[in-house]
Amino acid sequence: MNQDRQAILYGLGAVMLWSTVATAFKMALEWMTPLELMWVAALVSWLLMGALVVWRGQGRHALTSGWRTAAWAGLMNPVAYYLVLFAAYDRLPGQEAMALNYTWALAMALLAVPILGQRLTRMDIVAGLVAYAGVWVIATRGQVLNVQFADSLGVLLALASTLLWALYWLLNARDAREPLVGQWQNFSVGLPVLTALLVFGPGFNWHGWPALGAGVYVGLFEMGIAFILWQLAVHKVSRTAKVSNLIFLSPPISLLLLFWVVGEPILSSTLVGLVLILGGLGLQQRQKTAA
Repeated sequence: MNQDRQAILYGLGAVMLWSTVATAFKMALEWMTPLELMWVAALVSWLLMGALVVWRGQGRHALTSGWRTAAWAGLMNPVAYYLVLFAAYDRLPGQEAMALNYTWALAMALLAVPILGQRLTRMDIVAGLVAYAGVWVIATRGQVLNVQFADSLGVLLALASTLLWALYWLLNARDAREPLVGQWQNFSVGLPVLTALLVFGPGFNWHGWPALGAGVYVGLFEMGIAFILWQLAVHKVSRTAKVSNLIFLSPPISLLLLFWVVGEPILSSTLVGLVLILGGLGLQQRQKTAA
């Protein structure tokens, strides 16, 4: 099997796992608060990545360098990003939070202007207008002329998560750390912060084994294994576009799982909005491929 085929298989594995997380988020948040879910998931992911760092013989390197970057990066991811994202999922139907979160790539293009000094192209502007038209359709649940959102705070949280995620990757553009080591260090910084927030805040309550299982699943697959598979895919593929386009498979699969497992009826406004968002992302992706 050549490297491109391996990369596509790794990429498909990551996308399939990411397709399940909207369902896992909603199921876990039926029992746990966003902070409790974040703590369990971060602990599991930290243990998994730490074991892999040791297995790959990078333990000494991980302990001795890179912590200056981790000091601020860990506060952004996992702490700020996932807490805001889980809060959005706690307030919105999973389909809406998931669809809105997919605008992070467009948020990155916009933030790259002031942060990296890049210029917006005409295609960037068109892609942004198309995608954020989809955001408006979802936020108003199809009542596009009505400025009263069904859950304005939930929408703001979902969009804030895209800004945090985009900002995190832009600020990490010059991060020289190996990705797995960097993620483990970030979680090493973030986990004590989350623990303090939990201990000195609401505390941790036992919600039963199904709740714990959902939290473990989120940490193991959304934050852990999916990240590793995607890194392998990007590392092995000859052209990034061959695997980056796979991400378009995730939203429709997520919608179907939310319908079948959680029982969320698929809103027509979500479908229309998601088509517009994916259309905007497609225009942006086409521009990158052409370049």
